[in-house]
Amino acid sequence: MSTSTATQPVSPLSHGSADVVGATAAVVAAHAEAITATFYGRMLTEHPELLRLFNQGNQATGEQSRALAASVVAYAVQLIDPSAPSFAHVLERIAHKHVSLGILPAQYPIVGRHLLAAVKEVLGDAVTAEIAAAWDEVYWLFATSLIAEEARLYQQAGIDPTRPLRPYRVVRRIVEAREVVSLLLEPADGQPLPDVAPGQYVSVFVDLPDGGRQPRQYTVSSTALGTRLQITVSRLRGANGAPDGVVSTYLTEQAQVGDVLDVSAPAGDFVVNSVEGPLLLASAGAGITTVLPIVELIARTQPARRVIVAHADRTAGDHALRETVLHAGRQLDDFTSYTWYETVDPSDEQSVRGYMDLSDIPLDDGIQVFTCGPLPFMRLVRSTLLARGVPATSIHYEVFGPDLWSVQSDA
Repeated sequence: MSTSTATQPVSPLSHGSADVVGATAAVVAAHAEAITATFYGRMLTEHPELLRLFNQGNQATGEQSRALAASVVAYAVQLIDPSAPSFAHVLERIAHKHVSLGILPAQYPIVGRHLLAAVKEVLGDAVTAEIAAAWDEVYWLFATSLIAEEARLYQQAGIDPTRPLRPYRVVRRIVEAREVVSLLLEPADGQPLPDVAPGQYVSVFVDLPDGGRQPRQYTVSSTALGTRLQITVSRLRGANGAPDGVVSTYLTEQAQVGDVLDVSAPAGDFVVNSVEGPLLLASAGAGITTVLPIVELIARTQPARRVIVAHADRTAGDHALRETVLHAGRQLDDFTSYTWYETVDPSDEQSVRGYMDLSDIPLDDGIQVFTCGPLPFMRLVRSTLLARGVPATSIHYEVFGPDLWSVQSDA
């Protein structure tokens, strides 16, 4: 007769590779951003067709390289350290993003080859054959996990991975706020809209005047339009020498009624469940686009559910969709709205001047929190609510951009 004791999950890395990764993870982490920057330069030079899949704005600022570096290192660490934060949530979100872009399994060997070559280029002779093999194993564990999850998502949504996009025609433009425009899109192929869960996004591919083609992800900002899909686009102004957003500029200034855009199927897991219980939706800036479809859903399906909307913005003139959210909220039995602006018009008696402060607003037991906005904002929301006793598992977030791990690593 034998007894058993609970053990930590065994790493899928081979024993020898686990030892090598454990011994070299700190060195790779210290050079990870240089490695990923070199990787992108190598791969996109040899495969310029992939430029059409990558956000060139994030490439220019280095955000894409930093995000990839953080993700690869975090994935490797959780393979060798049972106490490291789970990577499952980040992996699922990356898979959703890849599905919205139409990433295919055949592209993973290209990435793997150039990533390992970048490791060797940056670290030089320190990369022995044994070290190269161990990190190659890490990459392929990462890649095969993504390929499997993406295959599941493609099948679940009924998407042919080789034809992930559909043509949508712009049927209406609505100016929502200063430099913010909603575009109502209707399928140009005559087929019905796909199912959209409130909080999900689509990738919109834009053929730019310079001949380039770029994708961007936009939340489906309303799901109450029947045969139409709405996205709300905020023009991105460059800061600290960074260029203006080329896609957001095109969509807000040049896209007109009648134009046709290639659009992916809805993706993303930032979805409110249907259980009863109070709900806090905390957003800043463009994060308001996730709030409206959620409030619309609750109004249609659970009008008795308690909902609190808290939003922060620069000014009232920058606050998109405000009246639309309030209109949907008035259909609820128990709805409260709070607003903070950095600059407040003296005649606006319903808004507070300054940054969002959730330390004193009434919170019910069992509240679920969904937050979307810039990373510092979401960190502040999370830390404030944790200090008030809201469990970390009750705080959900959506990230605009590539920096998924930056929020996850705070968990």
